[in-house]
Amino acid sequence: MPKQKEEAQLDFEGQRPGEEVLFVFRRHIIAMRKGFYLLAIPVVITAIPPLIWQSNLELFLLPIGGLALGLILFFYHFMMWYFTIYLVTNQRIRQVTQKGIFGKDVVELRLSKIQNISYNIPGFTGEMLGFGTIVIQTFVGDLVIRYVEHPEKTYNKLQDAVATAIEQQGDNEESIQ
Repeated sequence: MPKQKEEAQLDFEGQRPGEEVLFVFRRHIIAMRKGFYLLAIPVVITAIPPLIWQSNLELFLLPIGGLALGLILFFYHFMMWYFTIYLVTNQRIRQVTQKGIFGKDVVELRLSKIQNISYNIPGFTGEMLGFGTIVIQTFVGDLVIRYVEHPEKTYNKLQDAVATAIEQQGDNEESIQ
């Protein structure tokens, strides 16, 4: 029996002919902490009046409104986190950052132009929760990706992708000459 391919080929808008997606990653859920705060704060604030004036039964509807407001704010931040992704192909890294409901920013780096990649785990919290920062250095500047989930694994995958891209570019240049 032929071996089946484990992962389905991922296609994306702007993909070039012969370009294959190696892996996709996003930021750690800790990057969404502001959304969690915006969920909790309205609920806590609107729960105070019913606790103080317990005889007024209409005030018990206030925390429901606080929860609704918190969920709306949380959903907004969740969408910003969920739709911000990093695509690594055999040719480039593509950072797609969601900006607001309808906007997005796209940054691309050719793998063969990357000079150095490093990562940092910020102390005890980063080690326990499994997040860190990856810095990709090029001639033009640095791409800093904060709150990356499992930065050491992502770093190793990026290093392999860059090494392969540089190897392929060297092979292409030799065949042209």
